[in-house]
Amino acid sequence: MSEPIRVLLAEDDELIRDALAGLLEREEDIHLVATARDGREAIERAVLHRPAVAVIDLQMPKVDGLGVIGELARVLPECAGVILTGHGHPHVLRRALASGARGFLAKGAPGTALADVVRRVHEGKRYVDPVLAADALTLAPSPLTARETDVLATAQEDRPIRDVAQELFLSPGTVRNYLATINRKLGVDSRASAHRVARENGWV
Repeated sequence: MSEPIRVLLAEDDELIRDALAGLLEREEDIHLVATARDGREAIERAVLHRPAVAVIDLQMPKVDGLGVIGELARVLPECAGVILTGHGHPHVLRRALASGARGFLAKGAPGTALADVVRRVHEGKRYVDPVLAADALTLAPSPLTARETDVLATAQEDRPIRDVAQELFLSPGTVRNYLATINRKLGVDSRASAHRVARENGWV
C-alpha cells in the first residue's frame, strides 16, 4: 500500500477547520500532518511538515490564501495547493491559478469532494469546482480597465491617496483622476461605494 497523502489544512474559522479536518482524517489514504489558523502559520507549518497537498482558505488573516499558495510555490514547489472559497469571482479564479493553485473548491461542496480534490491534485491534475466556475461565467464583465481595477483594489474604501500613489508609482493627482473615472463608470459618488460595488460583482 502506498504512503498516505500528507495534507496541511489552513482555515481561520475554528468550526470549519475542525469539520474539514474531521472529514480528511476519515480517509485512509490521507494523513493530516498540520492545521493552521492564519496564512503566516500555514507557511511556517508547511515548511516544517512538508505536505504533499495544502488546502488553504482564500480569506485569512496575516497572509491571504493566494499569498500562501504563491509563497509555497516558491519554497515548497512539490506541494500542490487547493484554494477553498465561497465565491467564484473570475479575477479570483485567474489569480488562484496564476499563483500556482491546482484546485479551487467551494466551501459548500459535498463532504467527500475535498478528499477527492486532494487525490486529484496529488496526481498532478487540476480541479475547479463546477458551481464556482458557473458563477464566474455568469457575472457581468467589469467596466473598469486593468489599471483602474489596480487603483481601486489598492485604494480600497479609505486608504490615503498618498499611500496609493506611492505603491503604484503614480502621482496623487493621477490617482484622484482614476478614482473619479471609476466613480463615473460605476455610477457612484464615493470611493467606498465604488469599492463595494466592484467587490460585490467580483471585479476586485
